[in-house]
Amino acid sequence: MRTKNFVKIQTVSEVTRSIRGLLENGFPFVSVAGEISNLRRPQSGHYYFTLKDREAQLKGVLFKPQQRYLSITPADGQSVICRGRISVYEARGEYQLLVDTMEAMGAGDLQAEFEQLKNLLAAEGLFDLSRKRSLPLLPELVSLVTSPEGAAVHDFIRTATRRFPGLPLEIYPIRVQGNTAPDDIVEALQVLNRRGSSEVIVLCRGGGSLEDLWAFNTEKVARAIFASAIPVVSAVGHEIDFTIADFVADYRAATPTAAAEAVIPDRQELAARVARADQDMVSVLTGQLSTLRYRTTSQKRLLGDPSLLLHNVRLKLIKARLDLSGKLAAMLGWQDQKVGKLRASLFEHSPDIQLAVKYQRSLELERRLRFAIGLTIQHNRRLLGERSALLDSVSPLAVLGRGYSLTRQLPARTLVRDSRQVAIGSRLELILQHGALEAEVVAIAEIRENGERSK
Repeated sequence: MRTKNFVKIQTVSEVTRSIRGLLENGFPFVSVAGEISNLRRPQSGHYYFTLKDREAQLKGVLFKPQQRYLSITPADGQSVICRGRISVYEARGEYQLLVDTMEAMGAGDLQAEFEQLKNLLAAEGLFDLSRKRSLPLLPELVSLVTSPEGAAVHDFIRTATRRFPGLPLEIYPIRVQGNTAPDDIVEALQVLNRRGSSEVIVLCRGGGSLEDLWAFNTEKVARAIFASAIPVVSAVGHEIDFTIADFVADYRAATPTAAAEAVIPDRQELAARVARADQDMVSVLTGQLSTLRYRTTSQKRLLGDPSLLLHNVRLKLIKARLDLSGKLAAMLGWQDQKVGKLRASLFEHSPDIQLAVKYQRSLELERRLRFAIGLTIQHNRRLLGERSALLDSVSPLAVLGRGYSLTRQLPARTLVRDSRQVAIGSRLELILQHGALEAEVVAIAEIRENGERSK
């Protein structure tokens, strides 16, 4: 069985709406440079034009509410940079650029410088959220750094007065546009920080072109905001305008009115919060008092008459004192016995007694040693006499005393035991019991077994 493949058929409106969704999601915000042509402005007050270059063109529309932010007047042949989003005009099926801002082409250099400084300061950590401080709930003094002649300051004061009448405000007048404006802003921040009486500083200026807002895009102003010990709120330009001061400040407000709403609390809302807190506190304290009363009543029922408790405690103290006295007496008796035993043991092991015993033992040992030495000497003397007599009996000197002599051949002094060891003319040494003689061999004779000599 063959299955048919069904294809969904869409209407022109559905397809166009899908394409519109793709374009708006794919190009949420774009910047497009080109030349204005076919400019027209019907009774509605909107600008319709074509943005073109040499190779392509793009339909554009600038609605009337956005025109109050323009710093230029659109004209045919003008080179501009338009920023906005891509959408589709469904009635004609045309895609177009819905322009939010428009500026002259020369402003692109400032935009490049803006991006370069923004990347530099971001890399140094001047935009880190971790260093941004929260705004005080109810500041005692708010310093408004702005031009006293601009509409922005009046918007701020009007909103602040409506929200909290009587809250102290001060205006620090500066120039917000021109070459000297950055120095004015830096000086204002430094003076307010040295004075130290303000709790929050608001940089305030109305909208304008990139050139008009450039004082708030300088590096010196950014670093002065970063160095401020007082929280700084940036309320520069309109909601679509972003400056370097917005990124460095502790809080960025889209408009001066929004800055006043962020810095100045609503007095009626604060009063309502205080009233609610007061009611909550009274309710909590009332509940706690009720709980304490209930607990006190319950404890009274449990405790009963306090005098009975005191009497019981007094009896317990008396019993504890008697028990303690008995235990102390028993402990002292046991300690006395232990001390007596230790005293007897100490007397027994007294050094004086031990020395006397050791001294008597040493005298006894000395007597026995002297006796043993005397016996040993007598025995050794007797043994020495016996061995001396025996030694004398076998000593050559004793033999010499009986008339014998020792004969040695000179000069080697070798002992002569046989007459064959010498020759006629040999010199001999005769050792007697007393003294010695030297002789020369003049004749040699042998002695036979019968004792006769033979020549």
